[in-house]
Formats: sequence, C-alpha cells, structure tokens
Amino acid sequence: MRRSKPAVHGRRTVARSRLFEVEEMQLEFSNGVRTRYERLVGSSGGAVAIAAMPDPDTVLLIREYAAGTDRYELGLPKGKIEPGEDILAAANREIMEEVGYGGRCLTHLGAFSLAPGYMSHTTHLVLAEDLYEERIPGDEPEEIEVVPWSIRELGRLLAREDCSEARSIAGLFIVREHLLGQGR
Repeated sequence: MRRSKPAVHGRRTVARSRLFEVEEMQLEFSNGVRTRYERLVGSSGGAVAIAAMPDPDTVLLIREYAAGTDRYELGLPKGKIEPGEDILAAANREIMEEVGYGGRCLTHLGAFSLAPGYMSHTTHLVLAEDLYEERIPGDEPEEIEVVPWSIRELGRLLAREDCSEARSIAGLFIVREHLLGQGR
C-alpha cells in the first residue's frame, strides 16, 4: 500500500543544546488523524563512518570514550560533516584526525539512519583504501587508540562487550559484503 506523507502544520524547537535540537512537528495523516511528533534534529550534513583498510584483510578501528554508555567503545572512526564539506573530504579528514592516515581511494558505500522514527540524522559509510600516513589535529580530548582488526573476524568482534555501536557494526558488515562482491 502506498501512502502519502502526512501534512506538516507546524514545527517548533522545544529544546536545544550544544549538540542537539528537539523539534516538535504537528502532523495530519491522510486519514485525518492529527498528532504531534518530537524528533532529534541532527546536523544538516550528517556524519561519516569510515572503514580505513591498510590492507585487504585489515580494518582500523578506534577505541574512544562514549559518554552514552560511560565506557570505552571499539568501532569505526567517525565524525560530523562540516558545513560545505564533501562526504569523501570529511571521511578523509576524520581518518587523518583519528587514525593518522589518509586514503587515496575513497568509496561512498551508502548511508543509513540510526532511529528514523525520531531522529533526522544520517551517517554516510566510506571505504578508505590505499592509505598513506598523515595526521592532522582533531577535536578529541585525548589520544585515540587505533586497533587493527581482521574483517574476517567480525563474529569475534561482536562477542566483545566494548563493541556495541550500531553504525560501526552495520558498516563493517556492509564493507565485508562489498569486498566479497568484488571477489576479495
């Protein structure tokens, strides 16, 4: 069944912080039902998550503090796309900041959302290959630990308590399927 999107009769910001905006939307569905939804509004450009691969079997993960879980998490390097910045340029900048490498071959593998029912945020997945050493300063409060991991060992990675971030997990499986599709 194909439905038309609800009519938006109004929007207003109900809360704002340094990182988040909560927006209330007044909606009317095609059946006449009116309701209000709240959503977290992300940055307009979204974010990037990068699978930086120094060789065909190894992906560079990072371990950094995650305030949401109040522990150190293992996952893909990631970060916000700055206003006016291209997706691939943002990905290359982020891996230079977080893992100390740039990529000569950058491939946009797609985009995904975290919780589309209440978040507007989009993360773009980028595969970075043909790496070269280059570090640029970032905004991290402490040095990030880089952890090389075999792309063939995703099951072992998922068994770890410190690897729970959905963007990284989904991204790693997408990368693995992409590489298998290329016969690697």
